[in-house]
Amino acid sequence: MKKFLDSKTVKKDVGEETYLTWRETISYALGRGAQGMFTSMTGSKYLNYFLTNVLFSRFSDPMGLASKIRLYCGIFDAINDPMMGIIVDKTRTKEGQMRPYIRRAPWFIALVMILFFLGIPNGMPDWACIAWTTFLFIGLDVTYTAFDIPMGALAFAITPNGIERTKLYGVSSIVRSVSGVLPGLFVACAGWLPYFNTHTAKAYLTGGIVSAIGIIVFTRFTYKNTQERTVHHEEAPSVAECFKLLFKNRPLLMLFLANMFFLVVKVTNQISFYFVADLMFTTKYNVFIDIITFPGFLIAGIGVPKLVEKLGEKSDPRKFYRTCCVLAIVLHVLFYITCYNGYINKPAGAVVSLPIGILTVIFTGLTAIPLECKNLMQKEMEAETVDYVEWKTGTRVEGVMLSIMSFTGKIENSVSSAIGLAILSYTGYVAHTEGSMIQNAATNKALFFMTALLPAIGYALMLIPMAFYNISGKNHHIMIEELKMRHETANAIDKD
Repeated sequence: MKKFLDSKTVKKDVGEETYLTWRETISYALGRGAQGMFTSMTGSKYLNYFLTNVLFSRFSDPMGLASKIRLYCGIFDAINDPMMGIIVDKTRTKEGQMRPYIRRAPWFIALVMILFFLGIPNGMPDWACIAWTTFLFIGLDVTYTAFDIPMGALAFAITPNGIERTKLYGVSSIVRSVSGVLPGLFVACAGWLPYFNTHTAKAYLTGGIVSAIGIIVFTRFTYKNTQERTVHHEEAPSVAECFKLLFKNRPLLMLFLANMFFLVVKVTNQISFYFVADLMFTTKYNVFIDIITFPGFLIAGIGVPKLVEKLGEKSDPRKFYRTCCVLAIVLHVLFYITCYNGYINKPAGAVVSLPIGILTVIFTGLTAIPLECKNLMQKEMEAETVDYVEWKTGTRVEGVMLSIMSFTGKIENSVSSAIGLAILSYTGYVAHTEGSMIQNAATNKALFFMTALLPAIGYALMLIPMAFYNISGKNHHIMIEELKMRHETANAIDKD
């Protein structure tokens, strides 16, 4: 086992120096697993359901209230990301730039998460209920950002080799999907368990405690076994310099715009629990919906790195990204055409027919494949933009560049959630705490449209900025070689 852990992840000659061992790769992946456990409970469809049908079920418009809290807190969280990115870029310690935060932030994340899922104390007035929930929501955002930005930036610093980074992202994707699905899957399974089926709040608290423990344990490995390899010869850049560098990064701007369109796709995930509970009319399908996405993570995590390693210098992330978008469009349109009649014309309050239920699960699994392949390749494209700015300006700022992508991710989650909840509120969605509730025709049509067809529109919009992304596989390889020569020259000067 020790021999395997200490062996290189990329053993063949790929035209560039390689660095990563399996020990370091798996340790980084466990940190990504910790991120997955957090987002599984706090950034997904389950959180929306917890807000509207547990915390705010006593309010007259839980959808509207939850939509506003998610939107405003999400905007604050997104603005918080560039601040943390600048802090990371200005950090200079013996432990490195990122690892000090990876060591300490998870403890605060775990504490706030448990407090959040403990719920609202009995007898608390309405205004205090809203204030307490908002305070803890912001606490989740701030503590996670202090971990998320350094964790993402560490991948840019851990190796300059694009093939190694793609394999690192692939392994991380699999680990994150496995660990991340566990707490959420437990909440989904609550519909099958007699006690938790009638005690939804307890299911969420149990999942939150499991996530908190996992986050603390997994991040210990990341802190102890990873190494930051980038060299910063210059002094820490000023805040103004960090922001100026953003405007010199055209490919990052294109990724930013693509992510803004991707929020249209993410509406589907935010209302998925409602789709299952109120349109399929049985929460038991949630288990299958969650499990069927795992092959997408597996195919992306194993297949994409193998393909990139096989192609070597011929690999072109931007072409791969576009192909994934086109495939996703085709699958979502087929889903809409195939299942429209089975959902829209079924009797009100009836459980979806078995053939339509099976087709829904199949299409959920199929659409997850191009989605996860796109997500994995985008990580390498984000790293490319950091290399691009260093190549163009001579200054490397992993934190602020990564924070822009994290910023867009937070905006995606918040705005997509707000859109989904606002649409349901507008169509007259009726909240319920346990069991099923018959919704009106407008709500049912909105749920189906947001699940089946809206993602296709989002993917089509994403193709527009990708037409202007100006880093190809070939010129990225040239950039890396030039940067390596610059580093070697700088090191020689330092020694003299």
